[in-house]
This record gives sequence, C-alpha cells and structure tokens, in this order.
Amino acid sequence: MTTTAADTTETTTEWIAIARQVGQNLSPGVAARDRTGDIAVDAFDLLRDTGLSAALVPTELGGGGATHREMGEILRELGRHDPSTAVAFAMHSHLVAAQLWRHRHGIDATPVFTKVAAGAILVSTGASDWVDSNGRASRVEGGYRVSARKAPASGCEVGTVFVTSIRWQDAPGGPQVLHCAIPRTADGVRIEKTWDTLGLRASGSHTVVFDEVYVPDAAVSLVRPANVWPPVLNVVIGAAMPLVMAAYLGIADGAVELAALLAADRTDPHTFQLAGEMMNAHTTAADLIAAMFTDSDNLRFDNTDAYASRTLSRKTVAADSLVSAVRLAIETVGGLGYSRTCEIEMRYRDVHGSLFHPLPRAKQTRFSGRVLLGHTPIG
Repeated sequence: MTTTAADTTETTTEWIAIARQVGQNLSPGVAARDRTGDIAVDAFDLLRDTGLSAALVPTELGGGGATHREMGEILRELGRHDPSTAVAFAMHSHLVAAQLWRHRHGIDATPVFTKVAAGAILVSTGASDWVDSNGRASRVEGGYRVSARKAPASGCEVGTVFVTSIRWQDAPGGPQVLHCAIPRTADGVRIEKTWDTLGLRASGSHTVVFDEVYVPDAAVSLVRPANVWPPVLNVVIGAAMPLVMAAYLGIADGAVELAALLAADRTDPHTFQLAGEMMNAHTTAADLIAAMFTDSDNLRFDNTDAYASRTLSRKTVAADSLVSAVRLAIETVGGLGYSRTCEIEMRYRDVHGSLFHPLPRAKQTRFSGRVLLGHTPIG
C-alpha cells in the first residue's frame, strides 16, 4: 500500500491526540512531583496502555508502526504537559529507535521489538556508557560477571531492561567494552536514589548499581575495543538526538505558549520586543530539530562520523536556543515568570537538561572540529 502525505498527516494527528490525552492526565500532578522528585509511575502504565511505549515497533511485530518524526511529535506533545516524563520516556524511545535503524539495515531486532510490544520499558544507563565506558567485567563460563555504577539512568525505577555497557579491562588483546542488556530483576541489580537536581526532578534519573551481575553471552550484543570511536555511537546519536531534543522542544512550547497568554493584554514596546526575541529563539530551535528528523530519513541515515557530527552540531545550537527561548519567556512575562507560582520557572529549570545530553558544547565542538578536519571523532 502506498502511503500519501495525507495519510502521514492523519497518522501523526492521531499519535499527537493520544499523547495529549496522556499528558493531560499527568499534568495535574506535575508541580507536586517537581517538589518531591518522585517519578510518575502511573505515567508509564499509561504509555503502555495507549500503545505509545511501542509506537516505534513495526506493526507486523506488534507495535504502532510510527515514524521517527511521529515519535518526535509524541515526545514534543508530552513535553508540553509533563517535562520530566517526556524526557524519561525519550530515553526508552531512543533505544527503540536505534534498534529500528539496525532492523532497517539488515540486523534483526525482532527479540527486542517483541519485548517492547509486550510492555518492556528500556532504560539507557546514561553518560557512563560513552566511548571508554566504566565498570568491571570478567569472563566466566557462559558469559560475564559485571559490576558498575551507572548514572544518570532516567526512568530506572519504572524500567524493565537496562541497556548498558561495561568495560572489560583485562580482555585478551587489550581493553574491550561489552554492550549488553540486563533485566531489572537480575540478581545484583539495585537502584540508589541519587537524583536531586535543579530541573527534571521527577525524571527518576537515579544511579543503577550492578554488583557482580551475571550476563550470559546471549545478552551481549557487541564487544568492541575500548578507547576507539565505535560506529555504533553514530547510530545512537542519529536515532537519539532528534527524539531527545523533541521532548525539550515541547518543554519550551509550553513556556512560550504560557508567556504569550500571560502577556497578551500588554502593549508596552519592550514586551513586544522581548516576545519577538523569544519567538526567534523558539523558531530557531524548532527548525533545527525538524532538520534533524528530515536528515534521519525515518532512520535510514548512513552510519558516518559526518552524519553524527552534523546531528550533534544541530543539537548544541538547538539546546542554546531552547534555553534562550524559555529565559525570554520569563522576561516577557516579567516578575511573575520568576516566581515558583508560575509554571515557566519550572520549565526554565527543566530545559537546561538539554545542555548535558551527549555531547555538551565543549565536547561537541571538539568532536565536530576533528571530523571536519579529517580526523577520528576522538583522540
């Protein structure tokens, strides 16, 4: 069956409507969770029940068959209503997206899709999994014993499978990194509640501890040299960053919309100027994130350092623009926007999280500069 532009628009509209319904159900508790730092456990039940947690899974494998861009629209809509849940859910979604890229490039991801379609929530164990990784792995019969502390791991309290990597320092031939999946229920897995931050306080981004956890060979998807740029991270960057930034765009959407509502009756020149500057920053971010999805080609992009570099450059500029947009929302509203009685204040704290996803500005510019000048991304 041929899919037309009208069909795609109708499908996207349906996904947004579902996400809006979920967001509206969660919205009344957002302020309280921001104060307590408690993740919305019921949110992930809703995401399962409505099919959003499996939206990216192909229909023939039990999922919703959503496109990469449609998943971005889902996250954007959730970010309008519940920023912490949207960002935590983006961590699950980007892992599913990376598997979909693999599936579309001839690597069967059916086992993962089957789990997600059945309700599994995937949790990324965070920045600890970058090129060098951390932790300790040792070879045992039939697999490995692994120990590590991984943080931040957004949504870890509601996750069912941790997607992680562990450093195998004593591997034959030199240090290696294992990429593997570990069930939340495995012996030796625990969560330490360490997440106490300026923003995204209810994202449940605590520390996952693996204490001599047994990982069978079948759960290891990749063994690669440590300290060498791995092409798999190009895939992760291309799949993840558009989705993650879409959630933050939703956070900014809510701030801009509320600022426009609160300042609608003002006619003083400086308010018009601030509102225009806010619009410029918001539009810049939205256009950059839209370009990320366009270049993704629905997760058919080429696995190249240049593609990852371009995606990361857009991420940095988009993050700066989102922070500026929400700051300008506060200025447009005035003193009320600085008060914790106004939702914009929370969104200003939350949107700063965008700065810390891989790669932060200084690391990104070094990465992109090396790629532009013909070098490997790290060195």
